[in-house]
Amino acid sequence: MMTRRTGLLAALAALGALTFSPAMAEEKKDFKIAWSIYAGWMPWGYAADHGIVKKWAEKYGITIEVTQFNDYVESINQYTAGAYDAVTVTNMDALSIPAAGGVDTTAVIVGDFSNGNDAVILKDGATLADIKGRPVNLVEFSVSHYLLARALDSVGMSEQDVQVINTADPDMIGAFQTPEVTAMVTWNPMVSAIVKLPGATKVFDSSQIPGEILDLAVANTETVKDNPDFAKAMAGIWYDTVTLMAADTAEGAAARAAMGAASGTDQAGFEEQLAATKLYAKPSDAVAFVTSAELGAKMDHVRKFLFDKGLLGPSASSPDAVGIALGDGTVLGDGANVKLRFAPDWMQAAADGKL
Repeated sequence: MMTRRTGLLAALAALGALTFSPAMAEEKKDFKIAWSIYAGWMPWGYAADHGIVKKWAEKYGITIEVTQFNDYVESINQYTAGAYDAVTVTNMDALSIPAAGGVDTTAVIVGDFSNGNDAVILKDGATLADIKGRPVNLVEFSVSHYLLARALDSVGMSEQDVQVINTADPDMIGAFQTPEVTAMVTWNPMVSAIVKLPGATKVFDSSQIPGEILDLAVANTETVKDNPDFAKAMAGIWYDTVTLMAADTAEGAAARAAMGAASGTDQAGFEEQLAATKLYAKPSDAVAFVTSAELGAKMDHVRKFLFDKGLLGPSASSPDAVGIALGDGTVLGDGANVKLRFAPDWMQAAADGKL
């Protein structure tokens, strides 16, 4: 199953039990990347299995170990604790877990955004307005919760107009088939299965908030500052693999089939999810987004949601508590406490052919 969304209460509780030893600023030769299964992150596993990671690591005289985690939150916890130099993560979780936890983090790769993979589904309801007064099953404090908040806002409602029911993601499909569940927010592949059930109607999805649910590969800021070759290798690995994956060739089809199999589906299932993902296959497209004013507007929605839910830390008195350095050189929030950075540097290097 392709999963990258998990409730943040468990993550924050787990973080409280960790002993933090964030990656120290130093030159080094050995690096570790953690990733978890989701359509937009499958290239990392494929690259590790097919020699692409080794190729780029050898180019820069370093070693890179790429490790798959079955538990998405645990991969972020391990990165935050300093056990890994980089991790695949959504923008929301990068801000709420490592950044809010004090670990200065840089988005080396902005890989894609959800463009329909996340959805609000009603049973026996034709429009989003029909959600009013209903219990809504979702993974609490996840991007599904964020999508619900944005959906409700779009029709002049708020969470006071519904009742959120925390539901584990493996239970979603079965839960929707019970009489008491009439509204749900979830992600693919569950969305694809649920919308085929009797009475199910998709009434809102992430394509209506483009660019707000981002999938990133982030690294410890001090690590990439002191070891820029590691970030260059990450960019090389990513764009080599994504170029292959997106190719309309026999090799591209084979890569998509392999990624589908590795994620518990097949080539057709994987391609269906890619169709609901806006992939920045060209580095120049990623740079254009990261350096646009649009990114700041998107992250402003995200940080306000996290603050409202108490996910920027107990001492946060406003959404400004954690500074976010944007790709256009501006800072959103506290410039003296910047902990999340969107850096176009290595994506630009890839676009310029300078990796």
